[in-house]
Amino acid sequence: MSDKQHLSRNGKICYIEIPAVDIDASAAFYTEVFGWAIRTRGDGHKAFDDGVEVSGAWVLGRPPMTAVGLMIYIMVDSVAATIDKVIANGGTIVQPLGADAPEITARFADPAGNILGLYQDPS
Repeated sequence: MSDKQHLSRNGKICYIEIPAVDIDASAAFYTEVFGWAIRTRGDGHKAFDDGVEVSGAWVLGRPPMTAVGLMIYIMVDSVAATIDKVIANGGTIVQPLGADAPEITARFADPAGNILGLYQDPS
């Protein structure tokens, strides 16, 4: 693969819509746990930026992603420390740290019930 192909944005995941019951509560959860920046879009809806490249918004009227199928993992510096933040901010742990060993992962449900994963780079 050439350097130009490697740096291409073609095929990159860039935007996520997360089901919410209460958009303000979901925004507060993701800000406190992951440090996501919250902004108001031109259409007045609350949106987020993860600080790297992914952005998205919370949406009402959709069922939460409660069954494990397509899994989205959020990279964190420490899965153990993030588990504490998830619990302190109204989330629950649905798969404990160590279940995917040797990978450093866990899964959580956010306040709306969406199940996502936590991933820590082992290096």
